[in-house]
Amino acid sequence: MLLSRTLSGLDWPALTQQLDADGHALIPGLLDRGQCETLRALYDQEAPFRSRVVMARHNFGLGEYRYFAYPLPTLLQELRQTFYPPLRAIANTWQERMGTGIQYSPEHAGFLDQCHAAGQRRPTPLLLRYRAGDYNCLHQDLYGERAFPLQVAILLSRPGEEFTGGEFVLTEQRPRMQSRASVVPLQQGDAVVFAVAQRPVHGVRGYHRVNLRHGVSRLHTGERFTLGVIFHDAL
Repeated sequence: MLLSRTLSGLDWPALTQQLDADGHALIPGLLDRGQCETLRALYDQEAPFRSRVVMARHNFGLGEYRYFAYPLPTLLQELRQTFYPPLRAIANTWQERMGTGIQYSPEHAGFLDQCHAAGQRRPTPLLLRYRAGDYNCLHQDLYGERAFPLQVAILLSRPGEEFTGGEFVLTEQRPRMQSRASVVPLQQGDAVVFAVAQRPVHGVRGYHRVNLRHGVSRLHTGERFTLGVIFHDAL
């Protein structure tokens, strides 16, 4: 598969170094324009999705998103399966550094079996839509006891042409220090890999954990679509 070859050809040591340093890493041009437009065109269809969330009803922000149903669209299924092995290697290293004793299954299907055994059977990949004035509050995508520590977001719209504002934002809460914020500049088709909730950071006394949250700043104009690829399932 073309996507599998693309991911296997990435500089994973450099991406791992960036994730270790910042808690996020950018992959430019992962999807082409046609793939982006095919995915975002799904939003107004009913069949691909299991539910729709209006953020204002839950004080999540403004905007809305839809969770995909099983079976996932082919491209989305391929993204989940092909990202998992290289991210698993990073995830296992992080868990070892944090002393959790957690090690993740070699195959994504095996990890999903563990999720399902814990009652987490609902798929979590989602398609988000923002319009002028919308935003997404800082949050963590945790849906139960089982959680994979990394996830991926892919911008499906063209900044500057189809929307303005709407930057992807990460905050990191550091022990006994003020929080650090990062803004990740994305173009259409770019992917950002980032920590779901916690990551290890090396300090003078060894590794310690820091907490991360992510969100989207207010959209000034236009419409913005994002694909979220989360590897654990939900209760």
